[in-house]
Amino acid sequence: MSSPPRAGRIAGLLAILALLLTGCAGGTGGPAGSGGPATIRVALDWTPNTNHTGLFVAQQEGWFRDAGLNVEFLPYNSTSPDTLVGSGAAEFGISFQDSFSYSKAAGADITSVMAILQHWGTEIAVKADRSDIRSPADLDGKTYGGFGNPGEQPKMQTVIKDAGGKGDFKTVILGSSAYQALYAGQVDFTEPFVAWEGIEAQMQNEPLKTFKYTDYGFPDAYSVLLIGNSPWLAAHPKEAAAFVQAAQRGYQLAADDPARGAKDLEAANPGAFTNPELVSRSQQMLAAGYLKDASGKVGTQTLQQWSGFSGFLYDTGTLVDSAGKPLTSRPDFSTWFTDKYLAASS
Repeated sequence: MSSPPRAGRIAGLLAILALLLTGCAGGTGGPAGSGGPATIRVALDWTPNTNHTGLFVAQQEGWFRDAGLNVEFLPYNSTSPDTLVGSGAAEFGISFQDSFSYSKAAGADITSVMAILQHWGTEIAVKADRSDIRSPADLDGKTYGGFGNPGEQPKMQTVIKDAGGKGDFKTVILGSSAYQALYAGQVDFTEPFVAWEGIEAQMQNEPLKTFKYTDYGFPDAYSVLLIGNSPWLAAHPKEAAAFVQAAQRGYQLAADDPARGAKDLEAANPGAFTNPELVSRSQQMLAAGYLKDASGKVGTQTLQQWSGFSGFLYDTGTLVDSAGKPLTSRPDFSTWFTDKYLAASS
């Protein structure tokens, strides 16, 4: 997703730090159904976008309220949701399997309670007119516009090698500026969210050619997650289930009726989206290929998928402990996630 402007982040960070100082013990209010609504704080990873649609659907449709919950969305700032949730400054947050894996390995007390996207939401992208790049194997010797995540280099190297290349390329760390650098020809490839930057590129007449990692044997991943603070989850199982199931219901609606989901997202965030067509097209793409598992249900997770990509990160030696040293034993990935808060059917 495109990066929000830096203006205003300091105020947001100060607000989060205040929460850290005064609210680390968890949400306030009584348990669901006890008379006083339980306050649950959700840390967003970015400005509102279609990765968040199900949460805002649950808010707009009144499902959080019906569950006896007062849900507060903490605006995006420079402190990651992994950190906020792990510290207790938020009960839940939006994360990603890669960032979650690094945070968990380093000791963050967090648990994935729901897979928002069942598959990678990003792909390797080059400009559509690059006739010299027909597969990732052709990226040898090229320049990658990266984001500074520790798993990027080994992931790209592996995909390129699996496609028949050597995995030799240059990297420049650009953050969200990588997209404009790609359009301008200053880098040869990057990895956008296809349901946001990919659509934006089409709408800006900057069409892209993309390559899915999994087409070359790379393990799939839960690109976007809903995570919870592990001690809070253990102490508040009823509230946790009530929140997760309301969110699950919201994402299921967004998957089954993307037009209504997009409408709820926009209604919950007036003025946030300058191009409703982008929101609509993005939600339709996520509904068509990313939100549902093979049975048509949202939210589910499997040990196989967790072990695949997070196991890859362990095997590359990029998962490090709190002292910055590579883990010496393979994590038990079954303890990193749970589906127990999901509804039996949705």
